[in-house]
Amino acid sequence: MSASLIFYIILAYFALLMLIARLTSRHNKDSSFFDGDRSSPWFLVAFGMIGSGISAVSLVSIPGNVGNNNLYYFQFILGSIVGYVFIAFVLTPIYYKLKLVSIYTYLNIRFGNVTYKTGSLFFLVSQSFGAALRLLLSIKILQYAFFDDLHIPYFLTIIIVLVLIWLYTNKSGIKTIVWTDALQSLFLITVMVVSIVTIKNSLGLSGGEMLSAIVHHPYAKLFDWDIHSGSNFFKQFISGLLITVALVGLDQSMMQKTLTINSINGARKNVLAFSFFISAAQTLFLGLGVLLYIFVQKHGIALGSKDGQFINTDGLYPYLTLNYFGKIGAIAFFIGVVASTFASIDACITALTTAFSYDFMDISNQSSADKKKIKNQVLLGVNFVMFLIVMAFWNSQGAIINTIFKIAGYTYGPILGLYLTGLFSDIKLKEKLVPLACIGAALITWLLNMLFINSFNFDFGFMNILVNALLTVLFLVMIKRKVNVA
Repeated sequence: MSASLIFYIILAYFALLMLIARLTSRHNKDSSFFDGDRSSPWFLVAFGMIGSGISAVSLVSIPGNVGNNNLYYFQFILGSIVGYVFIAFVLTPIYYKLKLVSIYTYLNIRFGNVTYKTGSLFFLVSQSFGAALRLLLSIKILQYAFFDDLHIPYFLTIIIVLVLIWLYTNKSGIKTIVWTDALQSLFLITVMVVSIVTIKNSLGLSGGEMLSAIVHHPYAKLFDWDIHSGSNFFKQFISGLLITVALVGLDQSMMQKTLTINSINGARKNVLAFSFFISAAQTLFLGLGVLLYIFVQKHGIALGSKDGQFINTDGLYPYLTLNYFGKIGAIAFFIGVVASTFASIDACITALTTAFSYDFMDISNQSSADKKKIKNQVLLGVNFVMFLIVMAFWNSQGAIINTIFKIAGYTYGPILGLYLTGLFSDIKLKEKLVPLACIGAALITWLLNMLFINSFNFDFGFMNILVNALLTVLFLVMIKRKVNVA
């Protein structure tokens, strides 16, 4: 693709987002940025959450990682479906009953201020890294496809993308994002279909032949029963359940959209519909991954490897699309990257701004002028943090989706432990010790994983979130305080 064509695609796409932002910013209230006036249609939110749930990481990491991990990610998908059911019928009713804006306010109501701040802080750290790593992958693709030809340095590309997101989200926040994400989800689904059809045609296969080739390929293994493997079925299934509960049900960026719906029944429908949409999309990505490696093998394309593992699997899909699949395939892929970038990062930045503003700046008790000032300052700070993290990880390689889930295991594990303790017990805590308990659980989880790998060749894999959460619960029970009964 020519640089001018890519420029016009970005310009037209951004102009469309700005038009939506202008239309949705009418009749704004002080709280519109944070709660969308609680007037969003549930089906619109569910469809729009596809874009946030997929991101450019899913777009390239899930297909690329098939070469090293077969279709074992499907085990994770199965567990995630159970996680969505838990979110719909356990967490969502609690959030609506308490009329929360920041979901971490629950911890304040249940335990107290220190626990509340601790949970929110762990979210801020985890979401900052998770969002920045997703942004990193998107920007690497944009840099390779467009900005390198214009001799624009990557640090300036990062700034350009962050400024574009800021421009259409600054005024109305989540109220705008609900609508822009729905549009971006539509683009993503279209891109998936176009990409699969393009690759099918490139391989010269009919629809039936394509399905047969996928099903009978050596990589088409769904279940791993090796207990020592990080992709073992039980590890993946339980991790899928827990990570979904943590990264969706206990994640401000995902639940903030759900909380813009005006009724609990609508919110529950939203979560269940989204679970179907996202699971179907991720399964399609796995099939796409097999097709990519079939194409590589058929055309004798050499892939870098080390110790029997492919290197830089995240770069496979972009490389093939931009060099082998023709102009239509390249344009579709590029639109998908732009859509997934904006759809996943805008919600994260808004959620980080909301969580910090409500949980640490006490914005709910401020005047209208002060609310706007605080929101703008926090939003600027969040963007600056995004920039620093992307810069720090710029030279990283491998499947970024694995890195995101590993970080989530250590940072969301304590949040999961706090909520499990709050939901399924009536204990009170010695609050001053809560931060120590949460940090200690995360640190010990990391040490235990290293010990088991070195001593028993046993990798926790994504299961570190379960170990972390259980250690957190254990430590919280150890620091419970006695309640005097009158």
